[in-house]
Amino acid sequence: MGKARRMGAVLSSMQTSGCKPCPSFKLREVASMYFTMIAVFLVILVVALQGSAPRKSDFPYKVPLDPQGLLELSWNVSYPEQTVYFQLLVRDLKSGLLFGMSDRGEFENADLVVLWSDGHNSYFGDAWSDAKGQFHMDSQQDYQLLGARRATEGLYLLFRRAFSTCDPKDYLIEDGTVHLIYGILEKPVHSLQAINISAIHRGLQRVQLLKPNITIPELPSDRKTMELTAPNIVIPSEETTYWCYMAELPAGFPKHHIIMYEPVITAGNEAIVHHMEVFQCAAEFDSFPLYNGPCDSKMKPERLSYCRHVLAAWAMGAQAFYYPEEAGLAFGGPGSSRYLRLEIHYHNPLMFKGRRDSSGIRLYYTSTLRRYDAGIMELGLVYTPVMAIPPGEDAFILTGYCTDKCTQLLHTHLAGRKVVTVLSRDGRERQVVNADRHYSPHFQEIRMLKEVVAVFPGDELITTCTYNTEDRSRATVGGFGILEEMCVNYVHYYPQTQLELCKSAVDPGYLHRYFNLVNRFNDEEVCTCPQVSVPQQFFSVPWNTFNRDVLKSLYSFAPISMHCNKSSAVRFPGEWEKQPLPSITERLREPVPHCPPAPGPRPAAPVPLDLGKLRRD
Repeated sequence: MGKARRMGAVLSSMQTSGCKPCPSFKLREVASMYFTMIAVFLVILVVALQGSAPRKSDFPYKVPLDPQGLLELSWNVSYPEQTVYFQLLVRDLKSGLLFGMSDRGEFENADLVVLWSDGHNSYFGDAWSDAKGQFHMDSQQDYQLLGARRATEGLYLLFRRAFSTCDPKDYLIEDGTVHLIYGILEKPVHSLQAINISAIHRGLQRVQLLKPNITIPELPSDRKTMELTAPNIVIPSEETTYWCYMAELPAGFPKHHIIMYEPVITAGNEAIVHHMEVFQCAAEFDSFPLYNGPCDSKMKPERLSYCRHVLAAWAMGAQAFYYPEEAGLAFGGPGSSRYLRLEIHYHNPLMFKGRRDSSGIRLYYTSTLRRYDAGIMELGLVYTPVMAIPPGEDAFILTGYCTDKCTQLLHTHLAGRKVVTVLSRDGRERQVVNADRHYSPHFQEIRMLKEVVAVFPGDELITTCTYNTEDRSRATVGGFGILEEMCVNYVHYYPQTQLELCKSAVDPGYLHRYFNLVNRFNDEEVCTCPQVSVPQQFFSVPWNTFNRDVLKSLYSFAPISMHCNKSSAVRFPGEWEKQPLPSITERLREPVPHCPPAPGPRPAAPVPLDLGKLRRD
């Protein structure tokens, strides 16, 4: 995950690995800290799952699959059954459709369900595609058709799929990002093998399928709302636009707690508004320009780069976000900026012109302050070029540490593929705080965790990012640029403390020794002169097997520079350079997929459908 990111009574997480064109919301978790007479400790409280078998007519989660909204997916999750129930609305059925999942949204090596017509009959079946994109009927039919019906708005297909089937051709549905793929068949086909993948209208949508079931807290009677929305702008006719809009709180606005927020989407733009965030600006400036325009415009005032404190974040498919009853996110009052920045990502691949939009986020807040202020802590790697990934790597791993020495103070971008944060205590990995094995920098949202996680003074939080640079010809260094990489996990927690950043990077002196070693064992000289930057030195490394392996080894044993910072961006007093890596003597076992028996018969052949005789609602 290029930029890998992101604890109490409530915990949400948002990770990111990779770089983005504009500042973006990262991986986040909600956590809770509380004190006892014995020790002070931080509790990452994740809402526990209270799953129950969904009613077939109850699908609380919904996303449009295609930019025109012709395909709409709704779903529900049954944790007792370990099953996802899908409802697919096809507004204009041609000769069939494809729907499924794959690792990164490819149509090769994909797990699919297919509805197709041969011109006389229609069929529904579980299929898979090989490395060449050729479709095959699956001998184990794990997508189970539950029903089909016609309505005024189109054709509804209801089907289900177990999280894990233990079919090697099937996708394992797990926590984190899922890349959904779809295709529309314009003409009849006599068999699956006759489908030409390059000739069909197709696309992908990213969602978090396994949403936790949470209890919605009751809102207080004195709650108020505030809408931060785009002022009826014209969406640019470009595939990707990040739009920035500045807003200002009333003068003298006192401290309040944000207790909930939800999206406000302009009707008709549900398939274009991809994700949104609200940032608060830095309090050190008395004023900010009230800019309204593209975030990457040369006309955007430089000062807006100081508006990066996340208040709210939403991504397509996400629902309203609630803080637990004992905590809220503070805004307003002394020491808090009155200026807010709304950022909207528009995904407009069909280049619609003249489309107007007033989407945004509605904040619910209260002047009756709750017991705890929520805070945000940043975990992972420091934004520095000393952490680099060689070119041509399939799965290169970088790790950032929040060490025991730092937690004693508690009184992913484009190449990113995976982000995992693990809690370690006394040298033993205790639990995974958050993981996204199919991370995408294009899909970042606050995610509720599923169990209580307690972080004690002396614990370690270890964030690992996995990168793929097979398409790059030179080293990728850490930083903010679009072709640079990050590994960060932002966690929302409470009560708020002074510790706001807990990250690491390899010791620069040891990296200098690496460059010297490369010079000794290679004919090509890598200049290690003081005037040559670290990125330039990495770019001049001949990336043979020896140089790759030595760099991997360096990152796995060399001392680190710890950044244990206050909210003022100043390090806490102490010795933070040349710190030893945490010693992990016992690691968590990789989870083994559970393969429950199917809740019904699974035919070995596709199911015939007579679409002409379906009843209409």
